[in-house]
Amino acid sequence: MNLIIDIGNSKAKVAIYSHSKLITKKSINNIDVNNCVNELLYKYNVKKGIFSSVGKISVIDFKNLDSKKIPFIELNHETNFPFNNLYKTPKTLGVDRLALMSASVKDYSNENVLVIDAGTCITYDFIDNENNYLGGAISPGVHMRYKSLNNLTANLPLLKPRYVKNIIGNSTTKAIHSGVVKGVLLEIDGVINTYKEKYEDLTVILTGGDSKFLSKQLKNSIFANSNFLLEGLNYILEFNSK
Repeated sequence: MNLIIDIGNSKAKVAIYSHSKLITKKSINNIDVNNCVNELLYKYNVKKGIFSSVGKISVIDFKNLDSKKIPFIELNHETNFPFNNLYKTPKTLGVDRLALMSASVKDYSNENVLVIDAGTCITYDFIDNENNYLGGAISPGVHMRYKSLNNLTANLPLLKPRYVKNIIGNSTTKAIHSGVVKGVLLEIDGVINTYKEKYEDLTVILTGGDSKFLSKQLKNSIFANSNFLLEGLNYILEFNSK
C-alpha cells in the first residue's frame, strides 16, 4: 500500500493506493493531517509514501512516518520525474504542478497535454508529445477573485460561487458573479483555444477543487479528473521505487 500526502494552500488530501488503484481518499483541513495519517497507518499495511506540500506544513511534521519506519519521498524539484523538465526556474516551480505533469505522462504519454488545475490559483501546464514540460501560466482562482473584490474595495460583498446564465448583471451581486465566474470561464476557454491554434491534437485535463463547478460550463471539450494530482504523486512514488 502507498500513502499519498498532498498539502495544498488551504486543504489537504491524504490517500491510500494499492499500486495504481485508489483505495481511499480523505479531503481535510491542513491542521487535521497528522491525525488522518495516523488513522490510515493503523488501518492499512502501508509500505511506502510520498509527501508533497505547497502549504505551510513541512515533512518534519510527520514523525509518525519515521516511527513506522516507512520509506517515503519528499517531493521537490530534484526528485526523479518521468518527463524532461525544461522550466527555466525549477526551484520555484510548485511541486503540485510537477505531480500533474507526471499524471499526464502516465495517462497520455507522447501526447500534447494541457492540464488546468482550478484551485486556490488556476494553473495551466503544458507537456508536449515528446514528454517535454515547457511551462504554463498562473492566475487567481475563483474564490481568490471573490475575496479580492471584497478585501480590496470598501463596499463590495463577499459572495460564494454560483452558476451564471446571463453575462449582464443587473444588480451588484449578479455583476460580481458574472465578472468572476464568466471571467474565469472565458479565460480558460481562451487559453485552451490559444493552445489549440498551435497544437491541434491537444488533450485538455481539468482538475482541482473547482473543476466540477467549472467543467459543465466550458465550451471546450475537456477531461475532468478530480484525482489527477493524487494519481501523479502515486505514479512518481512507483516510478522512484523501481
